[in-house]
Amino acid sequence: MTQAKPERPYHVCSHCIMDTSDPNIVFDERGWCDYCANFDALIKPNWHTDERGARELGELADRIRAHGKGKDFDCIIGLSGGLDSSYAAYITCERMGLRPLLFHVDAGWNTDQAVGNIERLVDGLGLDLYTEVINWEEMKDLQVAFLRSQIPDQDLPQDGAFFSALYKFARKHRIKHVITGSNFSTECCREPEEWGGYPGIDKTLFLDIHSRFGKGRLDTFPLVDILVYKILYQRVLGMEIVKPLNLVSYVKKDAEDELERRFGWQKFQHKHHESRFTRFYEDYWMPRKFGYHKRRAHFSSLIMTGQMTRDAALQRIAQPEMDEHFLTQEFEYVANKLDLRVDELQQIFAGENRTYRDYRNKRWLIGAGANVMRRLGLERRLFR
Repeated sequence: MTQAKPERPYHVCSHCIMDTSDPNIVFDERGWCDYCANFDALIKPNWHTDERGARELGELADRIRAHGKGKDFDCIIGLSGGLDSSYAAYITCERMGLRPLLFHVDAGWNTDQAVGNIERLVDGLGLDLYTEVINWEEMKDLQVAFLRSQIPDQDLPQDGAFFSALYKFARKHRIKHVITGSNFSTECCREPEEWGGYPGIDKTLFLDIHSRFGKGRLDTFPLVDILVYKILYQRVLGMEIVKPLNLVSYVKKDAEDELERRFGWQKFQHKHHESRFTRFYEDYWMPRKFGYHKRRAHFSSLIMTGQMTRDAALQRIAQPEMDEHFLTQEFEYVANKLDLRVDELQQIFAGENRTYRDYRNKRWLIGAGANVMRRLGLERRLFR
């Protein structure tokens, strides 16, 4: 069993709201955390959304368009219906003038709002949509296995399905450029791995957890290991992951308003609420079982990028994102959908917490690769 670290005195950053629930957080003489220091030192000086960003965006669009000449699509975009991927689709079409294929993975947890947003973008932008539906029995089996593993990283099964399906499809159909909504504006403060921020799709971890707690087989479940898509797909075969939102002025509220005005797109109460499971996991399971609030990182990103005041973030984090009655209903919904009795899910919830270290994994190798990327300037967010 993983031994817990000794508790340290509670402290919260004087600039953002990251705190000592991240056991490895470090503060300087100003009281600023290392996330804020990293933003000032590495992200801000290398993040260009002015004329330079516009020029780089145009050059990028020209290169993608040239490669896509004569093909059905210039690129592919993984679309969830959430803000980041939706705005990335908008920028790709309206500002870059490209012909993307929209790619959606249905893992069984879409909210009606997310489905509606996808439909509005497809119609409004005049694009084609391909939806890959994950085998629900396999998805359910893997998610229950992860719940029984007692680790914080409960969104890994969905992430594994989303990204693996996207990369496999792009590779199969020889689509070189994969557009993502990943960005500095709303995600410059990366969640620490203790908060369920495991750094990638580790097939070793997935299969060990499933072998211990799963009941069926994962015959059709898409699972591409991080070393495959980072090294084979990208470095050897030339697939490129493109992040256009880092080259434009991407302000969360302005983007929401623009999408609503243009397409009738509907904004969510909070980040990741396009998935009903992720909403439950981040708003109920994680804070109540593990004491981690991913909203701290989400709000801290907005503080660093000037989109939210620290006082507003402190007021918001002091209250649950969803009311108690709603969360109780969601607990019952998740249990029923996963074919668990409510008392079974409650027993899992009350079980002894573990971490990925209690299972076979290759975290050390993933970490080594991430450190190389940081040294090369390919990853500027603080990684740990």
